[in-house]
Amino acid sequence: MRRVGSGAAGAPAPLDLEGLHVEVALRLASLDQRYTANRRAILEAIAHAGRPVTIPEILERAGGVPQSSAYRNISVLCEARVARRVAGADDHGRFELAEDLSGHHHHHLVCWSCGRVTDIAAFPRLEQALAEAARLAASETGYEVDDHRIDLGGRCPACLGAC
Repeated sequence: MRRVGSGAAGAPAPLDLEGLHVEVALRLASLDQRYTANRRAILEAIAHAGRPVTIPEILERAGGVPQSSAYRNISVLCEARVARRVAGADDHGRFELAEDLSGHHHHHLVCWSCGRVTDIAAFPRLEQALAEAARLAASETGYEVDDHRIDLGGRCPACLGAC
């Protein structure tokens, strides 16, 4: 939705930051929240990372944002469906831009050893199977299923090489 053009070799295209900021401001306003300078810095740190990032990584990229402010603001950004939390195998939550803003539907590989989280493409066969599973789950439970996430766990190449 917020991507423009096309990236090289299947990579996501660059973000339309101006359009992204407008959309984020609207989502926050719908919750009676303001789009502050700290929220803007946090959002840009997440958007430019191109992968799920931890709060310490966000703080490093969004210089000048106090740690306590980062935790409060990331909660608000998640509530507004601007960012989403990605679980890792360690104590750090990771955050990425919401898929409808990034235009990049994907899943994750999680390393159980080091906690690294890697994006993987959403393959058509997998997406078809997930759509069928969602349909069945919805019919059996009465839920309206409108999203899915798959996290596959294992060990990354660096951890495998360390053995």
